[in-house]
Amino acid sequence: MKVFNNVMEMVGNTPMVRVTNMDTGPCELYLKLELQNPGGSIKDRIAVEMVEQAEKQGKLKPGDTIIEATAGNTGLGLALVAASKGYPLKIVMPDKMSQEKVNNLRAMGAEVVQTRSDVQKGHPEYYQDMAARMAEENGYYYVNQFENPANVDAHYKTTGPEIWEQMEGKLDAFVCGVGSGGTLTGVGRYLREQKSDIDLVLADPAGSILEPLVNRNEEVEAGSWLAEGIGEDFIPTICDIKLANTAFAISDKEGMQTARKVLEKEGVMVGSSSGTLIAAALRYCQQQTEPKRVVTLACDTGNRYLSKLFNDDWMREQNLL
Repeated sequence: MKVFNNVMEMVGNTPMVRVTNMDTGPCELYLKLELQNPGGSIKDRIAVEMVEQAEKQGKLKPGDTIIEATAGNTGLGLALVAASKGYPLKIVMPDKMSQEKVNNLRAMGAEVVQTRSDVQKGHPEYYQDMAARMAEENGYYYVNQFENPANVDAHYKTTGPEIWEQMEGKLDAFVCGVGSGGTLTGVGRYLREQKSDIDLVLADPAGSILEPLVNRNEEVEAGSWLAEGIGEDFIPTICDIKLANTAFAISDKEGMQTARKVLEKEGVMVGSSSGTLIAAALRYCQQQTEPKRVVTLACDTGNRYLSKLFNDDWMREQNLL
């Protein structure tokens, strides 16, 4: 068994498990367990790549403060990297994110600034605008996962090849969400290079602008949703949304109930974004008329949502039970 020199070396090479106790129609559905990264989510991959590329390019120097706008998991990945490399870290996140994420970030030494989740891009209190402004005013290094090509590179170099190898090249569809767009773009490009007709399926929270765009080329006003870390009110710079050839809009109720069912039936404790992805993957599988091999992601651990998704009182208050 390999002994690692530091926690960053442990990122990636996550296991794949088949869904066996839920209705997958004629298909085989597999979950790539990104929650087994050391920081508990897929975002560890991009945190390592974005910091290391910034160092190589001379944009990030010893003693610099890192700042990022995030729904939480990119911040937690960056907290691992910052702790390993000795950088101070500031995180700006919308106030709808779970208290567990905030507590986790603070425990890891990050300073957390919470801002409004009811405003959109362009508003001074929108989390990305606030992080960019704080970086400019104080000379911090703004990681900016939404425009950072290293985000895509991480998935093109690691997540995509791992999925292809684990499936032994026998893969018909990949289901993912868009938060920053790095997963769709990086994994999608890699898989299309291996198999040009692979289905790239977008799982989108109902209320996000992306599903209407993919399915009907329709531009809509963003609504609101409770799933954390996916869905958008704009198209991130690094997101090649045209890669997705179909999309499913998943309600908070369906996504969160699916996440709870995955724990009950498969023994895998996932968060709200994973519930959205797995609900879309199940729908895709059930619609097929011939057997297909489908992969989606268990993006992060459900331990970050004990006060919400796995709390009956909160679920009842939100009319999700």
